[in-house]
Amino acid sequence: MTVANSVSMSHSIARRYAQAVFEIAREEGQVDALAAQTEELSAALDGSPELRDLISSPIYARDDQARAIGTLAARMNLSPVLANTLQLMARNRRLFVLPQFTQALAELIAVERGEVTAEVTSAAPLTDAQQEKLKATLAQKSGKTVKLNTRVDDTLIGGMIVKLGSQMIDSSVRSKLASLQNVMKEVG
Repeated sequence: MTVANSVSMSHSIARRYAQAVFEIAREEGQVDALAAQTEELSAALDGSPELRDLISSPIYARDDQARAIGTLAARMNLSPVLANTLQLMARNRRLFVLPQFTQALAELIAVERGEVTAEVTSAAPLTDAQQEKLKATLAQKSGKTVKLNTRVDDTLIGGMIVKLGSQMIDSSVRSKLASLQNVMKEVG
């Protein structure tokens, strides 16, 4: 099996679990609660090397993974549907797809809410006013509610790069200098 097939299979597994959890949450009117819990679970994964080790290492037995994930679900006060799904994933040795699972859930929730996430890389941190203006502009262009994921990259020198779906707007000084350099090469 190739790496591409392995990744594709992981996404497929994660999507099936996410779709099931999402459908139940939507039927119960719990999409907002699921959104908050999904963000918490994703943050826990990002912030805990031990948790990432637990879900990906084959040295832990199914029962150990199930106990640990059950304890985590109880401490995070996860909904019964989400907690039971995590237990099922542990019993089926599918916890390794937890990062893809949280990502798939977040995508399903965003579609349900009519939201889109813009990835924004700027040369300096954006002020709250700048973020709100950018959100409003992007919302007007996309017709959807926009959430921003921002990060700072000082190598841009100035400006920003905005990725919204398949569109990318690069207004960074770095890219303008690179374009100018290419034009100068063609002339000289």
